[in-house]
Amino acid sequence: MNWFSADYHLSHKNIIKYCNRPFKNIKEMDLTILNNLDQSVKNGDKLYYLGDLTFKPEVAENFFERFNHIEIHYVIGNHDNEKILNIVRKYSTSLTHLKDVIIEGIPITLCHYAMRVWNKSHLNSWQLYGHSHASLLPIGKQYDIGVDNNNFLPVSFASLKDFMKMQPNNENNLGSEYED
Repeated sequence: MNWFSADYHLSHKNIIKYCNRPFKNIKEMDLTILNNLDQSVKNGDKLYYLGDLTFKPEVAENFFERFNHIEIHYVIGNHDNEKILNIVRKYSTSLTHLKDVIIEGIPITLCHYAMRVWNKSHLNSWQLYGHSHASLLPIGKQYDIGVDNNNFLPVSFASLKDFMKMQPNNENNLGSEYED
């Protein structure tokens, strides 16, 4: 199964205040986020993680050790420093600033940031993002997969398919008669 998530900010005390997260402290926040991921993903699943895991190398190391049974594709966020990225390189299947994937025939552009247009957006492809912590509404076939927008849970591809059926076409959609 394919999963998407972003913006854990593990062990980041100020994120609780900045994003009005409903946790008493970082221990409760980290435990909730990690347990939610653990209960969702299964052995052999894929996680597309769109940045801002933690500032602390030891926390990143523990995260990747805990979830070594899943394939993690990491898209770099604005808070991912070089120490964290060195750990990501060690454990992740891929590390990029932008990633285009096709799942069940659907082209999806993954980026830490929301975009106005993206690869194949004119053909109604999807764009998944984080960074905005649930403060930015999607346009067309977009979705904020960050934990603040999803009850601190990862988002499954199946639930995204259901969501996207309800979304309007992308603003630059050319219609089904257009061929690349």
